[in-house]
Amino acid sequence: MKKPDYSDVTMRPKLVGQRVKRTEDLRLLTGGGEYVDDVPAVGMLHLAIRRSDMPHARIRSIDASGAFDLPGVVAVFDMLDLVDECQPAVPTSRMKDYYATPTWPLAKDKVRYVGEPVVAVVAESRYAAEDALEHVLIDYDPLPFAIRQVDAVKDDAPLLHDEAGTNVIIKRTFERADVDAVFETAPHRVSGTFRMTRKCASPMENRSYMAEWDKRRRSLTLYTASNIPGVVRDVLSDCLGLSSNQLRVIAPDVGGSFGGKGSFYGEEMLVCILARKLQRPVKYIADRLEDLAAMSQAFDELIEAELAFADDGTFLGLRADVIGDVGAFSIYPWTAALETVQVISFMPGPYKIEAYRGRIRGVLTPKPPTGPYRGVGRPSSTLAMERLVEMAARKIGMDPAEIRRRNLVRDDEFPYRTAPGIIWDKSAFQECLQGACDAVDYPTLLKRRDAMRAEGRWVGIGMASYAELTGIGSRISVAPGMPINTGTETANIGIDSTGVVTAAFGVASHGQGLETTLAQIISDELGCEMKDITVLHGDSSLVPMSTGTFASRSAVLGGGAATLASKGLKSKVLAMASILLEVPVEDLDMQGGIVSAKGSNQSLTLKEVAKAVYNQMGRIPRDKRVDLVEQTTYDPYLGTACSSTHLCMAEVDPGTFGVKIHTYVVSEDCGRIINPMIVDGQVHGAVAQGIGAALLEEIIHDDAGQSVAASLADYLLPVATDIPEIAIVHIEADLPNNVGGIRGMGEGGTIGAPATIANALSDALAHLGVGINLLPATPDRLFQAVRAAEKQVAV
Repeated sequence: MKKPDYSDVTMRPKLVGQRVKRTEDLRLLTGGGEYVDDVPAVGMLHLAIRRSDMPHARIRSIDASGAFDLPGVVAVFDMLDLVDECQPAVPTSRMKDYYATPTWPLAKDKVRYVGEPVVAVVAESRYAAEDALEHVLIDYDPLPFAIRQVDAVKDDAPLLHDEAGTNVIIKRTFERADVDAVFETAPHRVSGTFRMTRKCASPMENRSYMAEWDKRRRSLTLYTASNIPGVVRDVLSDCLGLSSNQLRVIAPDVGGSFGGKGSFYGEEMLVCILARKLQRPVKYIADRLEDLAAMSQAFDELIEAELAFADDGTFLGLRADVIGDVGAFSIYPWTAALETVQVISFMPGPYKIEAYRGRIRGVLTPKPPTGPYRGVGRPSSTLAMERLVEMAARKIGMDPAEIRRRNLVRDDEFPYRTAPGIIWDKSAFQECLQGACDAVDYPTLLKRRDAMRAEGRWVGIGMASYAELTGIGSRISVAPGMPINTGTETANIGIDSTGVVTAAFGVASHGQGLETTLAQIISDELGCEMKDITVLHGDSSLVPMSTGTFASRSAVLGGGAATLASKGLKSKVLAMASILLEVPVEDLDMQGGIVSAKGSNQSLTLKEVAKAVYNQMGRIPRDKRVDLVEQTTYDPYLGTACSSTHLCMAEVDPGTFGVKIHTYVVSEDCGRIINPMIVDGQVHGAVAQGIGAALLEEIIHDDAGQSVAASLADYLLPVATDIPEIAIVHIEADLPNNVGGIRGMGEGGTIGAPATIANALSDALAHLGVGINLLPATPDRLFQAVRAAEKQVAV
């Protein structure tokens, strides 16, 4: 029988760069996904939590006797019952002027925000547990509090954590050059107060946890809707006194995170303690009210910023003072520095600014802790910086695109070190601006705006340029001062005796399509068929150290590790094939799962090579045989810059003050694109989230410390009719010092969209003397701003 000719397989096109359909979608769209609530366990108990309805109070007493009158109730616990079962999680930091607040599974001694867990009720069903909550009586001694950061920061403000001695638990200053001297001599200055109010990540799947204790092995397995299973495993090991071989954390399919599931929560520790204590599986599924009240929140920085510039628009100096509302606790593991310090460290953005001073104070208030949220700090800093840029352009009568063009870092200036110390290795700052302008035909769009204005319509154009640091390596931690190394990623890739490739990573996909993109990379670099690859992730037992998926790291670090491990594994395959074919290894290559010899028709399938290695006696000499397994850890060290310019045209209805976005374009550089379809989806989704932050989403706490958002009827998310058609310009700028040339890009839309829309609305309302520095720009807020401007004119 004639052997098939596989020579044409070597010409198979590369998968990286192709619009490959997501492999995980088949199971997710046909009901085959397995989320925490789907994980079966014999003897399951259900947990419900009585949460504080007081913003700040001492717990006098708890009477849970009435709860046991309900059938199905198994146990009721408060922190006094569990204090000997665990140690608190303490988010340590190397930063000066920082206080780490401990996180317990339930409130200890007093409560510090409405929604804080106080009492745990365990029952045979969720219904019984929920019903029993009403029979738990808690007597509180109310304590004074300051709900707003401007009050909490004062020296005489009531303290949330007495042992801290202050509400200001983090302070940091970045400074370069004599900023005040620059401002004294600068020809022009613009300034303002900027703020994005609190947001909630609001993923489709609420926080979900299930713990199962194995009595025989004396080990614990936690199933968690988290994007940091490795971090959770490590902190639980410390808190519960379990070694790593007694503790496994699995993140199955996760229904989104947007940062909200990227921290460690006391409820995760709680289900583990109760499962071990009761010797039965315990599950907790939060409802929407609980996540709105107790999931980590974002933003709420009050930014006073000022920009100095020359007659020709050249930026001379920037200074900013920021009070960040961090909520009631410093969140684990990211600390209170995550959001606050990044506001001032990224404030200069992609611009050349030699003289800079940025100061931040992170202050405790009786609200849920702030934590990761798509964009982390940069939406706020970009809002402040880009509003200043627009104000500067307007002051000297310069086109907003031109003033940016004059100040963006140029290609010949990379690598560029910003005043706070961020290093932009290389990115298409200028090209992104030009790409956005070209995509909308900027001169024509200006004429269209002016024609609409001539009809009496309130129409404006806005843009925003920004840069972000993605795929951060070991030079710095993702969260400033955090001692946990988040700068490496490990890939373990093996081929079994049937030729199937299994690739294990420490990442934890929750919507990014990593099972697809990582398989694309492995297929190209190893030379196998994508259908033969299984990507494993979201399990703390897969690789020695896994931190998870956050900070736009997984494509950069995971892709880099996949590339290096695939190349190493390919060399082993070719070495074994060289022995089998009796052909020098340098004359062999593998593509499409076929090892072929150059200049001849000799070939072997990957399955044939694997079978010879593992199963067939004597095919390979024992002193030359190697297992077809490769494990590699990748560290990009500095990380890599990703940049973008957003541009939009928006209109305000003078009657309703509703906002309609007519045109929106994103011009972005995310390096070598693995899968354009997935990248487009990430951009579209992030811009939609940014539009929500700019126009709709807001967590409000009243003077009594109560959140007024009890459901998605109060906390408004964008719907399809709120989102315009979004044009995307891809600029794949070269990135020579990064494995694969890949940049992260999952967060950019949320960074650029709020500032872009604020600038468009400010342009639309400029004739009324209104500038938009506070987001979201709700219809009521726009109405009040216009009315205040009209009153001022009348005076």
